[in-house]
Amino acid sequence: MKKSLLLAALLSASILTPALAKDMVVGVSWSNFQEERWKTDEAAIMKALEAGGAKYVSADAQSSSSKQLSDIEALMAQGVDALIVLAQDTEAIIPAVQNAADEGIPVIAYDRLIEDDRAFYLTFDNVEVGRMQARAVFAKAPKGNYVMIKGSPTDPNADFLRSGQQEVIDAAVKAGDITIVGEAYTDGWLPANAQRNLEQILTANDNKVDAVVAANDGTAGGVVAALTAQGMEGIPVSGQDGDHAALNRVAKGLQTVSVWKDARDLGKAAAEIALDLAGGKSMDDVEGAEKWTSPSGTTMTAKFLEPVPITMDNLTVVTDAGWIPVETLCQGVSNGPAPCK
Repeated sequence: MKKSLLLAALLSASILTPALAKDMVVGVSWSNFQEERWKTDEAAIMKALEAGGAKYVSADAQSSSSKQLSDIEALMAQGVDALIVLAQDTEAIIPAVQNAADEGIPVIAYDRLIEDDRAFYLTFDNVEVGRMQARAVFAKAPKGNYVMIKGSPTDPNADFLRSGQQEVIDAAVKAGDITIVGEAYTDGWLPANAQRNLEQILTANDNKVDAVVAANDGTAGGVVAALTAQGMEGIPVSGQDGDHAALNRVAKGLQTVSVWKDARDLGKAAAEIALDLAGGKSMDDVEGAEKWTSPSGTTMTAKFLEPVPITMDNLTVVTDAGWIPVETLCQGVSNGPAPCK
């Protein structure tokens, strides 16, 4: 009798688990879709949710923090079991986290910090990304006039990156080998804003600029456009995200480094964490989770993935990983670095 009851319990559990997963709905609130990489992140999230038997719903805030709040309300009204949020504004999003917490809906702060201990923070090590950017540029230009083109002032990642960059160049700045002749945030991470910022800095300095540390590949694109207009293309420029256009610029020698953060890994991790938390697992029990203290002192539960700097010396890393086809990477490149021979 006991064996029969145990078998029945196991059978019912095996029937129930897939049914529960199949009924789960995960909502994703995107700050915008301007960056090439978010489409890659989305595809990875959708694939992992499908594998877990869950449904995907989403909304695009179109760079509006107020729209993002209403988007999240709408996603909650659809009965989501978990929320993945790419925050447009780290402070403006807090009421949405509060509302989700009140409804018992777990929130994953995706790639950008939401400084609230009720959100699980999932990202790459952005301070290290900043270090990688500065190391690559510094190796090419250990002396000279530097410009720092930062990310959006509403995104904490902009300052994480900038702190990592400063760690690398600080000694050279203090020694007088490097002079920072211009520094600007890029509203909305928009390439056009980055281009305009650099144009103004170039004008103010009579084009006497030897290197540009740009926060991501979008801003790097704006930077390269501004440099090219002045016949200055080819000076060291950093970026991040592994955007196809940026990797092509690396192959052409127009961009020094793109720190590759494999969005496929991040998207997969977000979906799996969402399903774990929706299924009742605690944040501390998520695989790879650690306690992390934010700049303002908030203790968060977080998971950090490792980035990889891509330069002319290791472009085969991204082609071997299937991130970018060789023909896309090498378009317009002749007698270039491997694999663009």
